[in-house]
Amino acid sequence: QVQLAESGGGLVQAGGSLRLSCAASGRTLSSYGMGWFRQAPGKEREFVAQISRSGVLARYADSLKGRFTISRDNAKNTGYLQMNSLKPEDTAVYYCAAAYDSRWPAYEYDYWGQGTQVTVSS
Repeated sequence: QVQLAESGGGLVQAGGSLRLSCAASGRTLSSYGMGWFRQAPGKEREFVAQISRSGVLARYADSLKGRFTISRDNAKNTGYLQMNSLKPEDTAVYYCAAAYDSRWPAYEYDYWGQGTQVTVSS
């Protein structure tokens, strides 16, 4: 199995940017599709973005398209989520996830990180 560890969260002012990282260990990340999700207090987990194993394909939640960019560096065994023009409503715990057997775009995520808190102040 693969283990995932998110980092890069923190407190940022509205309009600012953060880059989250998802470091994989135990397996080669290139074997997995990857996704980012978030969950705010009192809300259900929300899809943010996903990226194919090669990094060629990417899909985003419609509301986030244009502000967030998902990427990966398989040589570093790390995925990323670049978040720009952050809004208070982006405040949530952000989770990285990996999918092994499922095919694009219907990823079924098998592995999850512990999450990293992103707080956007107004």
